[in-house]
Amino acid sequence: MTLQQALDLSVTNPRSPEHIGVLVPWANVVVETELPQWGRGRMVWHYARLVPAHGGTALDEDFLSGLVEAVPETLHQLSRLSLDRVYLACTSAAFTRLDRLAEVTAGSPVRVVSAFEAILAQLRAYGVQKIALATPYPREVTEAEVTQFAERDVIVTGSVSLGLADRYAEVSVHEQVALVDQLGKEALQHADAVVLSCTGWPTRAAIKMLRRRLGRLVTSSNAAIALHALQERP
Repeated sequence: MTLQQALDLSVTNPRSPEHIGVLVPWANVVVETELPQWGRGRMVWHYARLVPAHGGTALDEDFLSGLVEAVPETLHQLSRLSLDRVYLACTSAAFTRLDRLAEVTAGSPVRVVSAFEAILAQLRAYGVQKIALATPYPREVTEAEVTQFAERDVIVTGSVSLGLADRYAEVSVHEQVALVDQLGKEALQHADAVVLSCTGWPTRAAIKMLRRRLGRLVTSSNAAIALHALQERP
């Protein structure tokens, strides 16, 4: 089911909106913009900020560890709300700290789904086995994501990254399209889908443009969260 099909189904089968929690890295300004646009009133999104102890915003080891360690306290901010589930809207923190994330969310009374899990769920739903991956991350973080996809039987035919540690919201659609072009024809031809990983860069316009150009599934971290939320509605 595509995101549009999920939206259409929710129109023909109207129900009360679900209340969804979202844990957002404290400098991320894109999640709150994109999720409501994709959800179109089918979800009520409740946000809480993940603040790493070291107080930084650049994507490095301290930042990633700090976000995961901040999860329990941030979940507590939402504890008075009746939520259907909570999403961790940081893809890289999830795939680089999988074991620790499982530990800190084990006692949560509400299900916590990471952006990385949402991407995997969408790929499984579409029967996607091979992807081309584009990210704004430093190269070593992108390589870690390639490894995590491979461990879940998703082959990455090619990967490219901008090599940035911060300021992802400033990446333009033209930069994203140019980045995907760097994957090369062979990597794109062998991929069933293109994944734009990271909740911190805006992807709605790039997804539309790339789908038209490539004629295949293009998704992103925020798109996957929105689709997962729509498909999980009871």
